[in-house]
Amino acid sequence: MPLVRDPLDPKISMYHFLAFYLRFLRERAGLSLTQVGKIIGVTRSSVCNIEAGRQRPQEDHLVKLDEKCGTGRLLQLLLWFARMMHDPDWGRQLDKYEEEAISVKTYHGQAVPLALQTDDYTWACVEASKFKDLDATMARRVARKRAYWEKGDSLLTWAVIDEGVLARMVGGPDVMKKQFEHLLALGELPHVSLRIIPFSSGAHMGFEGSVQILGLEDRDVAYSGAQHGGRLIETPGEVRELSVMFDRIGVKAAPEEASREIIKQYAERLT
Repeated sequence: MPLVRDPLDPKISMYHFLAFYLRFLRERAGLSLTQVGKIIGVTRSSVCNIEAGRQRPQEDHLVKLDEKCGTGRLLQLLLWFARMMHDPDWGRQLDKYEEEAISVKTYHGQAVPLALQTDDYTWACVEASKFKDLDATMARRVARKRAYWEKGDSLLTWAVIDEGVLARMVGGPDVMKKQFEHLLALGELPHVSLRIIPFSSGAHMGFEGSVQILGLEDRDVAYSGAQHGGRLIETPGEVRELSVMFDRIGVKAAPEEASREIIKQYAERLT
């Protein structure tokens, strides 16, 4: 039975164009999916997923294909442009990377990071958002949270939160009290590190926006938050820069035990 794939529109993004062009080169060279897989050191199904835009190629793959196809460094350059340009499909790809992650480092200065939110806190954020279908948005976020914690202790989490997040009354006193209790419970887990940057720490690099570093089996990727959506970052040099930024933000944070005391103080004000 012939393989049927979803149509791939090369105009959607540079990643889609790259996938489209890789399939074109393979078929022009008369190579099978299996043969290309042997060239770049992956399975036939991985090549199929790359050509369908479901999986992203890595630079070492394209080095080998440039050599095989006689394309100089064209494929490597296309990957560079794909990584640097805005990808309208970044959200779906970020979800996929979160599913594959073995470690997550996250900083947020405006709200509790999604994975650490109670459902009531999440709903208050959704209600205040620009999305029209609130129920669908809520369902997606709850599903992401559930998937995150289903990994158990196989997923290491380092979270750094600005004290301003604790001071901001999201959803009202009852919602915030439960959120504080939830943060304290999560902080007790052996695979979770939760620290607070107190107001007394002054200015820090986190003022520029939220940062997330996802540790995969073979590399790291990063996410930088911004208005009207964020940016998924895969270029190794830029990922390293954001990783260093996360560490420099973390220097301003209180130790774990002192951070717990800060959270407790905010919880006690609501009792």
